[in-house]
Amino acid sequence: MGIVFMIFSLLLFVSMPAGSFKAEHILDDPKSEIIDVVGGPEDVIWVVQLSDLHFSVHNPERAQDFKELIGPALSLVNPSLVLLTGDLTDGKSKDMLVMKQDETEWVEYQNTLKHVVEESGLNKNIFYDLRGNHDSFGMPAVGFPSDFYSRYSVNAQLGRSGLVNALTLQNGARKVLFLGLDTASKVELRGPTNLFGHPTDSLLAEIDSKLSQWDTKSSEPVTKIAFGHFPLSFSAASESGITLKDIFLNHSLSAYLCGHLHTKFGKNLKRHHYSTDSILFSPKIQNNNVLKENCSSSPVKEFWEWEMGDWRKSKVMRILAVDRGHVSFLDIDFQLGARKTIVFPTFPLDSRFMSNECSQDLSSYMTIRALVFSVFPIESVTVRIHDLSSGNLHIVLEESMTNSASDSSSTGNLYMAPWNFKAFEDPSPNRFWLQIEVIDINGESTLTELRPFSINGLSSKFSWTWKEFLVMGCQWDALYYPMLWSFYFVILSVLIIPKVFLMFSKRQYSFKNFKGEKTFLNGIIWILSEMYEVPFVWSSTLSYLFYLILFPWIYGRVFSDEKTRGYMTYKGWVLKSDNDIRNITFVGSPDIIVVVLPHLLLMVLPSILVSIGLAAERTAYREYVHSQSGKKADDNRNGSSNGFVGSRWIRKLLVLAYAAICWKHFKRCRALVKAYEMNPLIHFPIYSFFVPILLAHVIYKTMKIS
Repeated sequence: MGIVFMIFSLLLFVSMPAGSFKAEHILDDPKSEIIDVVGGPEDVIWVVQLSDLHFSVHNPERAQDFKELIGPALSLVNPSLVLLTGDLTDGKSKDMLVMKQDETEWVEYQNTLKHVVEESGLNKNIFYDLRGNHDSFGMPAVGFPSDFYSRYSVNAQLGRSGLVNALTLQNGARKVLFLGLDTASKVELRGPTNLFGHPTDSLLAEIDSKLSQWDTKSSEPVTKIAFGHFPLSFSAASESGITLKDIFLNHSLSAYLCGHLHTKFGKNLKRHHYSTDSILFSPKIQNNNVLKENCSSSPVKEFWEWEMGDWRKSKVMRILAVDRGHVSFLDIDFQLGARKTIVFPTFPLDSRFMSNECSQDLSSYMTIRALVFSVFPIESVTVRIHDLSSGNLHIVLEESMTNSASDSSSTGNLYMAPWNFKAFEDPSPNRFWLQIEVIDINGESTLTELRPFSINGLSSKFSWTWKEFLVMGCQWDALYYPMLWSFYFVILSVLIIPKVFLMFSKRQYSFKNFKGEKTFLNGIIWILSEMYEVPFVWSSTLSYLFYLILFPWIYGRVFSDEKTRGYMTYKGWVLKSDNDIRNITFVGSPDIIVVVLPHLLLMVLPSILVSIGLAAERTAYREYVHSQSGKKADDNRNGSSNGFVGSRWIRKLLVLAYAAICWKHFKRCRALVKAYEMNPLIHFPIYSFFVPILLAHVIYKTMKIS
């Protein structure tokens, strides 16, 4: 997931139907480029994004499908840029547990891209490929033998370097600034503790400078788009606490394009970011009129974050268009094969993913527009607008669209239809729905999906699933320590406070008392106090919790090229043991969240709950046995009862839970053994064996009923 784009070190002249490129240096920075895009529709620019290719020696079909589908698709779409936003290779073993670089995958990537470039007819210079976290697993630093990105990527072959690179496309009076950024950590660990982007203060300062390069020429319209690999939810703050979001909000960014998460978490991984100190509802929304030129003297600071699906399984390609300053995207699914016709409505915008901009040129509202890419000549293009106000869709406008270009044989034609846009101003952003139908010379019809639009600048609300919220709505680097210390506060409170309370309480909190006075407090204190009847479990659990804070968890190999081991604590990896503890540097934080929190929340916490439950169940069952036998407890002191007799279904469920916990723990330990080349008996014995031994001891101690 992530390396950044870099600057056109050399831009060749390219001749293409929808636009040839002319490079011209700007400002005093030789790395900044401005490209005039000519030959296509005026004031319309489109680019292609692909992400998370994951070319793998174990899954050769990924590269083969890429060759067969993307070359012809790029030839059809003919973009001004092709952005490959990270995870170009997989870097995983067949069992998905060992994560390090494989040169064979990089050779395959290089050959595949060469084939795609030739097949598409595009110039290689318009391809920009970023490094992702999979492209740098186990790489101590740039230049090491395992740094295959620096040898086989398109950027490396073209001599592009740097962590922040700016490129400006110009078509007509408008400039579109594309900013690529590499926020990968300086030290790239093996997975799974290699998950986050780590922008530094110097990197953020450079991003800030690049985004402001056109600000002095305020009379010229500029659209700013950034792209990287890591979503903002998986991008850590810098050393001084500044985030990428802070920088983006200060520069009127339109969109940030990224990958990393794949569609397995959902297809709605989009987020509209607002400044925390801005008014969420600007005057344009309150007045319900976005078309006033002076709609707001202090516009809301905002931008969209658009994560895109992966090529690995979902076979997704994205087209991003900037049409007279209006930014939109279309994701195309190739799982069912190649597309002969692609229809991309560029205005009006989808109200689900539009920004609340109020400075657009009124002339851009006068027509409905769509880009049409087809291998066949087009017979007709028709736009239909449906009204949903009655609860059912019914057509309120049907209009033929005409090609804006005189040469209708070229790809990338912009079709337009005039309309009275003011007739579609409405307080609801979901009332009117747009659909475009294209019929080619063979009579084949291509329909776009129905999508809502709003002329007022009002955005539709869209909801996340719980998985989408977890990966896009949570800032995980900020949540790591609060979640960690909250866990410790709760668990230590459960272990210590009841014990202290019972030491000073004159009242007995037993199962008999609970049966006599069934209150919530009595029940909770009785259940928690039962754990103290198994002293080894209580003291061991308390000791283990402090061990996890004070000592290393595991001791493994974190790089592909070196045999030097590091050790992991809850703060991160310590790669060198230094005599001066003040000089210890922790890396891989908050990436180690994928080891720390699952162990605490899915292993330690359930183990404690199962232990308490088994202890409480033993007492309850003992009372049941005594009540059934009619004997006093003293009479039965030397007797025993099989812990699995009768209808002890609660105990059976708890033992089943014990088995599930141990199985899950075994799988996680096995994954760590493979990932960091460790021996559980030598390199992490306490982590490996505490949970199973604890639960086994509890089960043994609670089998006898006295």
